Amino acid sequence: MAITSCLSEFSLPELFQFLDHGSKTGLLTLRFQTDSQEKRVRHVLLHQGRIVAVTNRLDHQCLLAMICQRGWLSPEVLREQVNRCPANIPIGLYLKTQGFLQPEQLRLLFHAQVLRQVCGLFRLKDARFKFDSKATLPTTEMTGLSLSATEATLMGLRVLRDWMLLADKLPEPTSALSRVVIGKRHLRLDSLESRVWQLANGSVTVNAIATQLKQPVEIIQQTAFRLISVGLVAEVPMMLPSRSRVATEEVLEPVAVTTDNPDPDHPKENNVSDLSNSFMQNLLGFLRSSK
Repeated sequence: MAITSCLSEFSLPELFQFLDHGSKTGLLTLRFQTDSQEKRVRHVLLHQGRIVAVTNRLDHQCLLAMICQRGWLSPEVLREQVNRCPANIPIGLYLKTQGFLQPEQLRLLFHAQVLRQVCGLFRLKDARFKFDSKATLPTTEMTGLSLSATEATLMGLRVLRDWMLLADKLPEPTSALSRVVIGKRHLRLDSLESRVWQLANGSVTVNAIATQLKQPVEIIQQTAFRLISVGLVAEVPMMLPSRSRVATEEVLEPVAVTTDNPDPDHPKENNVSDLSNSFMQNLLGFLRSSK
């Protein structure tokens, strides 16, 4: 299955949520232009909704080049180990089991290869993307570590500075927030995210949360959007207060018909009756003419 669209129609948080919740495996390719009109591409490798690698080319050499550039293995030794590595084992995990790389080195590689690259994707103004579930994922680009697409969304949105492209997706200041996940969360939240999550009881508006936490409304909207994007809260539009029954009765009172009339000729009642007959005649005439 191949899915093709652009980020202006299907935002990256929505795309990552779809890939994670669907436990998708495949290759996500994003093509975009820089501010200098330079064309670039990023390939995101996913296994069961988790990001295992991010590369800018598909020659299966990006991770290997990073290892050589850091001087951790010589090209000759690395080439020999790649040839010995089983086809279904990530090269990073294999090198660790063979004693060529330490766990901390793998974490450094993963940070540079995945975490830094993914956060940069959330700054894209627009991009064409294609997700190919039939693509073969090269294990020579994998460290053996992974990150869920949902966690990637939370990280990417935390460091986002320009929210213009997502402005129309932010919750309304007059909307309330409701917790979707009750009890223990599976994601680590920062201090402000935790406080907003705790206040999301379905009746407190974004405006009220901002006032209570002494934060600008825009900051609370962005924080709430992060929680919405990772499935922890939902936006609840607040209904406008309906008019009270007393107010309705006050509006109707001046045109109410009273039967308590001291005049024996009942002029008020006759006036109301004449008005009703005239109104009905006009209404019937209008209905006949409209046929």
